[in-house]
Parts: sequence; structure tokens; C-alpha cells
Amino acid sequence: MKNVGIPILVLIIILVLSLMLVAFQVRETEVAFVTRLGKPVRTMENPGLYFKWPLPIEMVHKYDARLHVFEADLSETTTKGAVPIIIKSYAVWKVTDPVAFNKSVKTVAQAEAKLYSQIQDTQNRIVSQHTFSEFVNSDKSKIAIEKIQSDMLADLKSSMEAEYGIEVRNLGIKRLQVNEKVSANVFNRMKTARNRKTEATITSGQAEATKIVTDAASIRKELLAAAEGRAMAIRGQGDAEAAQFYKMLDAEPQFAIFLKNLEALKSMLKQRTTLVLPMDADPFDLLVKAPDPNTWND
Repeated sequence: MKNVGIPILVLIIILVLSLMLVAFQVRETEVAFVTRLGKPVRTMENPGLYFKWPLPIEMVHKYDARLHVFEADLSETTTKGAVPIIIKSYAVWKVTDPVAFNKSVKTVAQAEAKLYSQIQDTQNRIVSQHTFSEFVNSDKSKIAIEKIQSDMLADLKSSMEAEYGIEVRNLGIKRLQVNEKVSANVFNRMKTARNRKTEATITSGQAEATKIVTDAASIRKELLAAAEGRAMAIRGQGDAEAAQFYKMLDAEPQFAIFLKNLEALKSMLKQRTTLVLPMDADPFDLLVKAPDPNTWND
């Protein structure tokens, strides 16, 4: 039995070694392709057990298919209008075409070196199409960071996927800063703009105040003119009526004296008043006796 067991064990080892030479596994986190005599013949994107011809006829190349995050260094570029800004970008990428990846870069380190170079070119090209106010602005509605990132992603995808077999899933600006000189210029421009806005508001207020005063003076003048005209008309009417009244009084002097005494008495007795006067004193004698109406026509 011992002599039989040894050959069986050797046979099993030979079978395992043979299987290892012709079989390979692709994990869920990997993509792979097979080359036959140095030329790609098959690509495996799904996990599982696959078979191949033993070396040196066929060879398996595997790459990590998980997402990679790459952060570029801080770099200075210029916006539209030649305003310098400093940007640090990041990219999320993965290997989608292992054949193209192996042909162009072969390793993750080389891929990220290419990615870094492409990100720099993309930054310079896209940022130069946008003004500084689209990056930094007190009005949030004028900031276009999302659009800029979208444009950068589209530009980077077109250059990386076809040539290097890399899919760039996302690209963003992680850090944005300006140098001290630009910061001072920005604050000075903001201060100037606010001062200009303040002066414009004050000038507009003064103009509005002047208009209100002018309109009020004009209305006052019109009202005074209308009141003066009305007063003159009333005075004219009163003078005309008074002239007729005076003409009548000139014709009846006794009646005029009577009316004058009556008006004086009415005025003195308008309020509760106690007077001690002789009854024959003018105009109280009217309370005792009245003139004979027959004498008014004399």
C-alpha cells in the first residue's frame, strides 16, 4: 500500500502543477488579458476561472480594476485676463482597457505620471477660458466652479481613455488659492467697487432729495398762488358787497348807528358776562326801547 500511495501523490502533484500552468483566476477587483507569443488575444473583465496555454506560449497580465484617487501638486496657472491662481486638482480613475494600459504605461506609477501631465495641460487650457471672477466672487451666482470642473473632466477623459485605457470617473478642484499680490489687488478692487457703489447710492439719494424738494417747492408755489387767487377773489367779492352795504348805510345813518350798536351788544354778550351799566348807555338802551320804525324813513 505504501508503494501505491507514493505514485498517486506524485501524480496528484503533477496534475496540480499542470493545472496551474494552464489555469488562472481573475478576481472581482481585477481585469486581465492574455498574450500569445507577445500578442494580445483575449481580455477578461469578469471574475472567474480561465484557461490558457502554458508558458511561454501564452502569458496572463492582470491589473487592479478598483478606483484610484490621484492628487496633483499645487500648480500656478492663469485665468482669462492673465490673473494668476494656484490650483490643486484630484482625479478618480480606473483601468478599463488592460491591453491599451499595458501598451502605453504598464504600471500604476507610470499611469499617474501621465495623468499628472494631462491634468496640468487640462488645467492650463480650461482655466484660461474663464475669468477670475468665476473662481472668486462675492456673488455666489457668478461662481462657475462646477462648470469648470465639468469642462476639465470632459477634456481629460477624451485624452486619457482612448490612448491609455484609463477611465477618469471624476475630476475636481481640491484647493484654490491666490498669491498675496493678487489677493491685495482683489481686495482693492472690491473696496473700489464698494466705494463706487456707495458714491452712486449717495449721488442717487441726493438727486432724489433735490427732486423731492423741487417738486415740493413747485407744489407749494402752486398752492400759494391758488390760495392767493382765491383770497383775492373773496376780498373782491367782500369789497363789492361792503361797498353796497356802505352805500346803504350812507343813505340811512341812523340805521347804521343802530346796526353798529347791535353788533357791539352781540359781541359783548356772546359769553356769560355780568355788566353793571346804566340802562340808557349805548348800546344797552336798545334793551329798554327800540327806535320807532316809522322814523327810519325820515
